[in-house]
Amino acid sequence: MKAIVAVDKNWGVGKNNDLLFSIPEDMKFFRETTKGKVVVMGANTLRSFPNGNPLKNRINIVLSSTIKRDDCIVVDSLDKLFEEIKKYPSDEVYLIGGAMLYKTLLPYCSEALITKVDADGDATVYFTNLDLLKEWTLQNQSDKITSNGFDITFTTYKNTCVKEMD
Repeated sequence: MKAIVAVDKNWGVGKNNDLLFSIPEDMKFFRETTKGKVVVMGANTLRSFPNGNPLKNRINIVLSSTIKRDDCIVVDSLDKLFEEIKKYPSDEVYLIGGAMLYKTLLPYCSEALITKVDADGDATVYFTNLDLLKEWTLQNQSDKITSNGFDITFTTYKNTCVKEMD
């Protein structure tokens, strides 16, 4: 499984159940990377999508004990989530949020695709700062580009100590 997220310069990811920035280049990267793949999220992330609908052209897996839906796969425990994730090739599964799910599942991710935004988004929820964790190493970093007035860098981090899903 891989994590995919955009963070501000303080590793902030969201505010008021929404993204911090609207960055077309990052949205394009997210779409192209996850299209035809499996996306894993919490209930609030699902609610944050337009009309609360699952993402098109992807298998949507939602961890929630409160929602019941037919248009995506809903599991109500981590055990069931792991069971479901194991049905797919690990490099086709993307963890897309929110903050609590990132924090819980990050040790199980082999990679993290981080779009770094050189701005302060006044976040209320944060992603773990991978630069401070010895088991995560920066593998790739793109040149800085500007999109919608924001300087962004696409980075890939590798987890050298991936936890097994029991």
